[in-house]
Amino acid sequence: MIGFDEVGRGAWAGPLLVACVQLDNGVITDLQDSKLTSFKQRARLSVEIKLHAKQIGLGWVSSEVVDRLGLTKSLILAAEYAFSYISNTKDSIVIDGNVNWLPGQINSKAIVRADQQIEAVQAASIIAKQARDSYMALSGLKHPSYGFESHVGYGTARHRMALEAHGPCSEHRLSFKPVALIAKERSDENSRYSRRKGG
Repeated sequence: MIGFDEVGRGAWAGPLLVACVQLDNGVITDLQDSKLTSFKQRARLSVEIKLHAKQIGLGWVSSEVVDRLGLTKSLILAAEYAFSYISNTKDSIVIDGNVNWLPGQINSKAIVRADQQIEAVQAASIIAKQARDSYMALSGLKHPSYGFESHVGYGTARHRMALEAHGPCSEHRLSFKPVALIAKERSDENSRYSRRKGG
């Protein structure tokens, strides 16, 4: 079985990532949905998964592409990217959620809460979360004003305050309503300031 899961769907900034994992018969202790794990647990489980995985695929889609295509098409694109790393494509494919991101694969199906039931999907959720969090930590070094290393691009109070103070950076999804509203407010404010200064 090949399990698929995503991370970053609801984030205001950073890439969307879909991971797929096909495990071997090795035993991985405490495998569960990434949302139920601590940072230390995910780090350990990520190493174990890589040791016991037959195949792993990662499909990255940038915030710019999310803005251009929208979430649904971006998820499909990310899933296709991830699936392109899989050599044995005849095994059953399980995708977490209620939408099949690989409709062209007749052996694929979406299962709600698969990340709470199926080990391959749980493994995919952990690999995806670990990889994206690492990316956002690096983005935090590149864009230190936003605190990406702590909220990894999601809409926290700290993130909103940074957006209001500094405006969007290259990692932000300008098509997302909260980001778009703040960007517009800053633009309107700058425009009013320019008019006052000119007068």
